[in-house]
Amino acid sequence: MLSRATSSLRLARPARGLVSSAHNAESFASVLSRFKQHRACAVLRTPTAEAAPPAMNAAIDGGFKIVEFTLTTPGCLDCVSDFRAKLDGNVMVGCGTVMNISDAEAALAAGAEFLVAPVLVPEVVTWCALNNVVIIPGCQTPTEAYNAYKAGAPVQKIFPGVAGGANWIKAVSAALPMLTLNPTSGVDLDNAGDFLKNGASSIGLVAPLFAPDAIAGQKWDVIQANAAKVIGNVKAAMS
Repeated sequence: MLSRATSSLRLARPARGLVSSAHNAESFASVLSRFKQHRACAVLRTPTAEAAPPAMNAAIDGGFKIVEFTLTTPGCLDCVSDFRAKLDGNVMVGCGTVMNISDAEAALAAGAEFLVAPVLVPEVVTWCALNNVVIIPGCQTPTEAYNAYKAGAPVQKIFPGVAGGANWIKAVSAALPMLTLNPTSGVDLDNAGDFLKNGASSIGLVAPLFAPDAIAGQKWDVIQANAAKVIGNVKAAMS
């Protein structure tokens, strides 16, 4: 099945020049290098388009160098485009909840430097691998994570949270050292460093960083303080 999907995608590649011209082996390696360097990604979902920019700006002001806007946020692609334009080279901008190839193309056209999904969609992973795009699909079991790796996903998002938390990451990373695990559920302001110390390559922060009440109350200072706390824990774990 994978070989047939790969073959059909290869036939489609000439029609996707925008993607192939913007993403190559060098950009692919650069994205992975920046994940390895900064280790933490701010993952934002907001109920309104107006809340997204100030919320993400607060996270960036708190120290985040990797950010992800999800397609479930109204105006997501506008945010991707705007933040990429103004922060290119300083903050890496990605797009999440990418569920099909059309989503992937739209996100990349908006300027996304990497893509994320809450589940493993093999044809999307294959297409991204063929086009030198870093895709981070959601997985919950060791088998799913390994299948994502075999399909061409260089990083495997652990979502939703798993029993054992950091200890689960430790056990799986020890048994399957070829994996590059990115837990994005179950990670909070206090345990972020524990995940990194126990084998996570990087982490993602969602609700603990962007508390719904803080967004609803436009308490951007609270989000900035949350971000500073997380980044402090991440740096401590890396030292």
